[in-house]
Amino acid sequence: MIRARLRAQAGFTLVELLTVLVIFTVVLTSLVALFVQGSTAQAELGSRFEAQQDARLALDKLRREIHCAKEAETSGGTGAAAELTLRLPSHCPTSGGSPVDVRWCTVSVATNRYALYRTPSAPCNATGVKWADHLTLATVFDYQAQAPTRRARVRLELQVDTDTTDAVPAYALCDAIILRNSLRETPTTAQLGYADTADFAPC
Repeated sequence: MIRARLRAQAGFTLVELLTVLVIFTVVLTSLVALFVQGSTAQAELGSRFEAQQDARLALDKLRREIHCAKEAETSGGTGAAAELTLRLPSHCPTSGGSPVDVRWCTVSVATNRYALYRTPSAPCNATGVKWADHLTLATVFDYQAQAPTRRARVRLELQVDTDTTDAVPAYALCDAIILRNSLRETPTTAQLGYADTADFAPC
């Protein structure tokens, strides 16, 4: 009786096993692809957020140093430039207790990608402290010297994009920052940036 029942037990055929295996493989492949896409999107979002946060911190650092500086100069003389020199008086928190010139510059990292560096000595290059990365503009500084009716000021524009091939627009930061320690007077040849009195584009 028991043997007859055991003989009557029907098993799975090879075709049925292969069919189940194929269905399981398709479902599992779809799930893995979904998880990989989610992980990739999260990594890209994290990288984008980190680059934007670094740019905001760099802008904050630059704003404090420009506010405290008494003179400035861009590498190109007039117009937007890739390097900015700030003359900090001894009372500035980042001057170290004595007057000092600090330099900010953009350095090419890859095609259409630049990093922002700060160095307390010449020349300004990648040996300094990196403050921001994934910038799409090299000429981020524009300086306007003081005049009898205004103080000197610096225009700063940071455009951050971790992936220039996608449709997501670059994250842009732009500010016109006044040198609070500069004087309202006609600049002289003894001052930094005396040649650059041209106005710059608004943010």
